[in-house]
Amino acid sequence: MPKLIRLYITQVIWGFVISAVFVGVLLAVNVANLRGLIWGSDVGLVALVMIWFMNGIVFAGVQFAYKIMSMAERPGSPRRGSPVVNVFKPVLAKQGSRAER
Repeated sequence: MPKLIRLYITQVIWGFVISAVFVGVLLAVNVANLRGLIWGSDVGLVALVMIWFMNGIVFAGVQFAYKIMSMAERPGSPRRGSPVVNVFKPVLAKQGSRAER
């Protein structure tokens, strides 16, 4: 299996694990009475799976993007947003004025 595919699969798994923890915290804290709505409904299990799955898609995408972007840094190179020049010198800017009165 190519390394990129293996990386993608592991990051997607981590995203869904993070989603499971997130949904668990949502239920434990009972945000907006979500726990009561899920356990009190006859289709609460479907709602729980949908919340976990949709958050899993989001967290998996974020996890994969973070991993890919963190691989781009090279040691010894300028860090993000570093200026190309070493010294900044002020430049005189002239502005003309019209004296119309």
